[in-house]
Amino acid sequence: MYIAYASSGATGTPWLSYGMIAVIFLALYFLTIRPQNKKEKELRNLRNSLKPGDEIITIGGIYGKIVRVTDDRVVIMVGSEKTKLELAKNAISGFAEAQTSNVSYKKSESKADAPAEKEASRPTPKTIRKLGAAKEAEAAKEPETTENTEA
Repeated sequence: MYIAYASSGATGTPWLSYGMIAVIFLALYFLTIRPQNKKEKELRNLRNSLKPGDEIITIGGIYGKIVRVTDDRVVIMVGSEKTKLELAKNAISGFAEAQTSNVSYKKSESKADAPAEKEASRPTPKTIRKLGAAKEAEAAKEPETTENTEA
């Protein structure tokens, strides 16, 4: 069997398949593993740089302000009643400002928001039916009044 393989002239093909496997592993490393490691490193640096007064968000979605920081725990203050919660540092996903920077809770009065306000005030299907019925009733009355005025 070995003699038949060697005599077929296919001696270079195993290196080609090893090369393709190596290329696939390199692509996998650069597309998945390396970005994940970079993200973990940034998160580790963020958690180590926490200080009292920072506003954070937890992995559970709780927003709070840091009161005290220890080696592996953080005490945060949440809500209007200023409830204090003690969390593990690993439960912090980021700073609150970075998470909500794209969200605006204030209603701006710029002209750019005017089309959005018009969309928000569109009538419901029930209102449209009522308006349609009112127009039909009005259209039914109009021919009678126009015939009477012409005659």
